[in-house]
Amino acid sequence: MQISTRRISRHISLCGLMLTAAAGVMGCSAIGDTPTKTSQATTTAALAASSPFAQISSLPYNLPPFDKIKDSDYKPSFEAGMAQQRQEVNAIAANPAAPSFDNTILPLERSGQMLARVADVFFNLVSANTSPELDQTQQDIAPELAAHKDAIFLDPQLFARVEQLYQQRSTLGLDPESLRLLERYRTEFVRAGARLSAADKDQLRKLNQQISTLTTQFQQTLLKANNDSAVVVDKRADLDGLSPESIDAAAQAASSRKLDGKWLIALQNTTDQPLLAQLKNRQLRERIYTASINRANGGGDDNVAAVAQIVKLRAQRAALLGYPSHAAYVLEDETAGTPTAVNRMLGQLAPAAAANARKEAAVMQQLIDRQAKASHTKPFKLQPWDWAFYAEQVRKARYSFDESQTKPYFELNHVLQDGVFYAAHELYGLSFKERTDLPVYQQDVRVFEVFNQDGSPLALFLFDPFARENKQGGAWMNSYVSQSRLLGTKPVVSNNINIVKPPAGKPVLLTFDEVNTMFHEFGHALHGMFSNVRYSRFSGANVPADFVEYPSQFNEMWSHNPQVLAHYAKHYKTGKPMPRALVNKVLAARKFNAGFESSEYLAASILDQAWHQLPADQTPAAKEVMAFEAKALQTAAGSDGYVVPPRYHTAYFQHIFANGYSAGYYAYIWSDVLAKDTEHWMNTHGGLKRANGDLLRSKVLSRGFSSDPSALFKDFYGRGPEVGPLLEARGLTEAAK
Repeated sequence: MQISTRRISRHISLCGLMLTAAAGVMGCSAIGDTPTKTSQATTTAALAASSPFAQISSLPYNLPPFDKIKDSDYKPSFEAGMAQQRQEVNAIAANPAAPSFDNTILPLERSGQMLARVADVFFNLVSANTSPELDQTQQDIAPELAAHKDAIFLDPQLFARVEQLYQQRSTLGLDPESLRLLERYRTEFVRAGARLSAADKDQLRKLNQQISTLTTQFQQTLLKANNDSAVVVDKRADLDGLSPESIDAAAQAASSRKLDGKWLIALQNTTDQPLLAQLKNRQLRERIYTASINRANGGGDDNVAAVAQIVKLRAQRAALLGYPSHAAYVLEDETAGTPTAVNRMLGQLAPAAAANARKEAAVMQQLIDRQAKASHTKPFKLQPWDWAFYAEQVRKARYSFDESQTKPYFELNHVLQDGVFYAAHELYGLSFKERTDLPVYQQDVRVFEVFNQDGSPLALFLFDPFARENKQGGAWMNSYVSQSRLLGTKPVVSNNINIVKPPAGKPVLLTFDEVNTMFHEFGHALHGMFSNVRYSRFSGANVPADFVEYPSQFNEMWSHNPQVLAHYAKHYKTGKPMPRALVNKVLAARKFNAGFESSEYLAASILDQAWHQLPADQTPAAKEVMAFEAKALQTAAGSDGYVVPPRYHTAYFQHIFANGYSAGYYAYIWSDVLAKDTEHWMNTHGGLKRANGDLLRSKVLSRGFSSDPSALFKDFYGRGPEVGPLLEARGLTEAAK
C-alpha cells in the first residue's frame, strides 16, 4: 500500500472559512480600520451587490454557481466578505449587554458566511483548476486574510467576552456540543495570541503576514516547478516498457506544449515517479528521478530560500506564543499532544521499516547481479531510480503477475460505480445519481447526488479525476459546503485525483495504487457527507490532522475486500471478472515492498519533525537547508546507513510548507493505527454489512469534532487503539520485535 498525497481543507471557524494553509491564515490588522460605520456599510453593500457570492446559492445543496463565477469576481468578493464580517464581529464586541452564549458565541459562529462562500470555492479551485489571475489574487489576498483573522482573534474586547463565558461555562446550562463550541473558541483565541501584550500582538501580526505570503509563494512556485521540470523524450524507443496508452498520453502532453514529435513525462508531486516501474531505459529513469528530486531547488523555480524563511518565522511565532518550537505549538492541539509522543512512535517504526527495506534491496540487488551475469554486462549498485523497476520485476516473479495484467480490470468508471459506490451502498445504504444538469468548474468534473437508504437526500459529491497543468499534484478531498444544522446546510464535497487522461476514445485504466487512492479519498468524502452536527466548526473532516486520515485510511480496506474487488474488477472489454487466481495474487502482493513504502513515508515524517522542532535561534540559513535535510534523513537510515529517499524532499514538500500539515505529516501513520484496528474489528464482526457501517457512522463519521476524537474511537471500538494490526498490515511485526 502506497501512501498517496492528500490534502484536507482546514476549518478556521471565526472567519467562517474553510481555508487551506495555502491561504496562510495566521495574520494581522485591526477591526474597524475603515473611517466610519456609515462609509464602511456603504462600501460593503457596493462590493457585495455585484458578487455571485453575496447570497446563498439557489442551486441544489447550495452548490456554487460555477457557471456564473468569473476569476475577476474573487478579489472584490473577498473584500466584501471581510468587510461584512468585520461589521458583524464589531457588533458582537461592542454589545453593551452582558456576554451570553446567544449574544457572543452563536453570532461568532454565524459570522462571515459570505466570506466562507468565497473562500470555499476559491481555495479549492486554486488547487484544482487555477489560472494566472487566480494565482495573482491568491498572492494579493493571503496577507489580507491573515490580517482579517488576527483582527478578530487579537481583539481584546471580543476576547474578554469569550473569556468571561469560558470562566462561567459550568453555570451556563449548555448542551455538550454548545459547551464544546465555547471551549474551542476560547482555545483558538488563546492559541492565536489573544493573551499577548499589545506590542507582542503587533509582532505576531507581522509574522503571520510574512508566513502567509511565503506559503502562498511556495505553493505557486512548486506548481511552476512541476511543469518546468517535466522530462522531454526525443525517441519513442526510449519509452520501451510503457503501455501504448502511457506513450500516447506522453505524446499528447508534448503536443499540448507544441513539442510535436516528442514525448513529455510529467512529474507527480512525489519523489518516486510511477513510470519508473515500467521504463527499461536506465538513463531515462535516472533523468526522471533527478528531475523529480531537484525541482524547486535552485534556478528560477527555487523554494529553498522560502523554506528557510518559513521555518524561522514559524519558530519565532511559536516562541512569541510561549512554545519551544513550532511542533510543540501544533501538536498541543492534536491527538498526539507532544513532539515526544510523535518522536517515540516514529522512532519505534522507522528501524523496523528500514530493516525490511534493506531486505528488499538485497533481493533486488541479487536480481541485478544475476541479469548482468546472464547478459555478460557489468553489474551496478541499486539506485533510487532503479527501485521501482526491479521491485516490479521481483513482484512479477514472486506473484506471477504485473500491472499490465491487472489494469484492464480496473477501468475508472467501473472502479467508481461498482467499487467505491458499491461498498458505500452495502456498508451504509447509500445510493448515487449522476447529475448532468448542474454547473461544474471544468468539463471533466462529474457530479453525483447522494441519498440515504430511505431515499432522503444526503449530499452532493463532485469527482475530478484527471491531471492538468493547472492542477496541484496528488489527491485530496475538499468541502464546498459544510453541513450545519444551525445554518441548515447539507454537504457538498469533492474528490480530486491526478490520473493521466488518455487520448479521446481510450479507456481510463488504473493501477491498483490508483484504485486504492480512490477508496481513500472517498473515505474523506464520507466523513464530510455523514456529518450531523449543529455547528459547522465541527463539521465532517474539521478534526485534528492525526484523526482526519482515519476514516480515509479505513475506507481503503474495501479496495481489497474480496466481495468488493469481485464486484468492480471486471475486464473493460468483455465484462468478465478478474480470474480468481489473479485476484489471489493481487491480494497476496499487498504487503510487497512495504519496507520501502513505509520507510519513504517515515523519512518524510522525520524530516517534517526535524524542521519544525527547531527553536528559533537554530534554524538554518537558505544555503544550509539541503545539508540540514541530509543530516535529518540519517535518522531514518538503516544500520548500514542506507537512506530510503523521503516521499517528499524539502523543496517540494507541499504538505508541510503550504497545505496545513506542518509538524503534522506523521498524522497518516498515527491515523493508520486507528484504521487498521477498525479494519480488524470489521473483519471480526462480519465485514461488509449494514450493522457495522451504521455503528461506525453513528459513533464516529457523523460526529466530526463535536467530541474528543480519542473518545469517539473508544466509544466505537470499546477500547483504545492498539498498534498490532498496523504492524501486521505493513509486514513489520517481526522487524519491530
